[in-house]
Amino acid sequence: MRFLLLLLLAACSTPADAPIEAPAVDATIWHNATVITLDPEQPRATALRSSGGLITEVWTELPADATGVRVDLGGATVLPGLVDAHLHLRGIGAAARKLDLRGTESADSVAALVAAAVPNTPAGAWIKGRGWDQNRWETQVFPGHATLDAVAPEHPVWLTRVDGHAVWLNAKALELAGIDETTPDPEGGRILRGANSTPTGVLVDNAIDLAHGALPEPTAAEIRTDLERGIALCQAAGLTGVHDMGVSPATLEQLKALDAEGALNLRVHAYLGGRTAFDALGAAALDDEGLLRVIGVKLFADGALGSRGAALLAPYSDEPGTSGLLLTEPAQLAADVKAIHDAGFQVAIHAIGDRGNRAALDAIVAAQGSDDSRRHRVEHAQVLSPDDLPRFAAHGIVASMQPTHATSDMPWAPDRLGDERIGGAYAWQWLARGGAHLAFGSDAPVEEYAPLFGLYAAATRQATDGTPEGGWAPEQRMSVEEAIAGFSAGAAFAGHEEAGVLKAGSPAHLTIVDRDPTAVPSPDLLQLKTLRTVVAGEAVYTAP
Repeated sequence: MRFLLLLLLAACSTPADAPIEAPAVDATIWHNATVITLDPEQPRATALRSSGGLITEVWTELPADATGVRVDLGGATVLPGLVDAHLHLRGIGAAARKLDLRGTESADSVAALVAAAVPNTPAGAWIKGRGWDQNRWETQVFPGHATLDAVAPEHPVWLTRVDGHAVWLNAKALELAGIDETTPDPEGGRILRGANSTPTGVLVDNAIDLAHGALPEPTAAEIRTDLERGIALCQAAGLTGVHDMGVSPATLEQLKALDAEGALNLRVHAYLGGRTAFDALGAAALDDEGLLRVIGVKLFADGALGSRGAALLAPYSDEPGTSGLLLTEPAQLAADVKAIHDAGFQVAIHAIGDRGNRAALDAIVAAQGSDDSRRHRVEHAQVLSPDDLPRFAAHGIVASMQPTHATSDMPWAPDRLGDERIGGAYAWQWLARGGAHLAFGSDAPVEEYAPLFGLYAAATRQATDGTPEGGWAPEQRMSVEEAIAGFSAGAAFAGHEEAGVLKAGSPAHLTIVDRDPTAVPSPDLLQLKTLRTVVAGEAVYTAP
């Protein structure tokens, strides 16, 4: 509850006596609904009026003489506009052009999907896919290129692991990338090897960069199509806004074009992809106009837990020979954060392991000093040392977390971390009770982009089949209302928006669903249907 109150106080910054304009002729009255406002002074309502992109009135009962175009919602539920605080918009759209490897049960089942794609792929063209996860296979070991060579000897194959922190290549792809037994591991990366140092075909973290040059660059038309598809999917899922992490200059160019043409119809907070993009575009890229806002830079402290690239303070419990990878050395990370902070940007640092999180926190604290106005963020904040938990609240650092990561990782994360260290993992409630600002997202396409999955995971700590009974580490569960706040007021705060609460003077961003998520059994959260998605008072999606 402390987490919810902190979010509401941050979001409810409009003075109580601020003048609200009389409703214009374009006023819309949304009524006959359950309205969950997240406003502690008026938690529930049945109707509200929007005009000029703002909410002008919120009513417990709709006055008979209220003026405006009336939209009868037929008993639906109105939520503050849901926002995904961490996803990859183009990645969501691009998934349609790749093999979907989620749910595959073995290396051979992945190879079968590749084999099916061969006849439909021009000779020499790349076959690409995403979503394999060796942790879900019966034999939980990384695959090798021979499995792919047997079904696609003449096509280069590039298959991205579910978390995006490892790729599985066949021999043809390794050849085109020039990677062999003489290729050294780069700083912050690993080439998995077999006998005589021969590459197995799996590249982890910064080693992926060794092969990127062999891939053909996407065209501007492909990028735009991916973005348009991703935007439409997010709107249909009830998202009124997204924080797009790691945007390339080419992708940013297409986002700007869509915004200029009035074709964005989604609030997009863009975070540039790393120091290189920041240096190339400079502080001139900082932009807070229109639906597209360029406000930050995404950096990396370490890798991912599933591929043992997350940097840990002590070795992995299930592989004592490694403690993970720092993708950016602490001194360089600190220098990057300082440069970005001084230029007026916000930093969003990917940090999974306890060592990676400590490096991220150290860099932010050193750069900002007593000035926490940038609302710098740690993305994932997944495994934390008890000593570092209080630092988020103490220094005004946002914990940007993804509830579905916990429920996806729970079958194998305890083996990675051990009984003692797992206590500081996916610790939403510990952070919230300590006074930290939480922002919730999905990391899609790593996880499902629809926020209903995140609401369910936050409230239950269970897989979609309801296991384990009572939830995994149930002391970290959130109430449904707290989860909604994480996807609305919390995400808004992280994106420098004073939104996420439905009250007079707030932006009219609404997610309208078919039932009250706070009043249904937990399994029914997964059945929520988006009826309308409203951005600045305009319906950008209406269910057919």
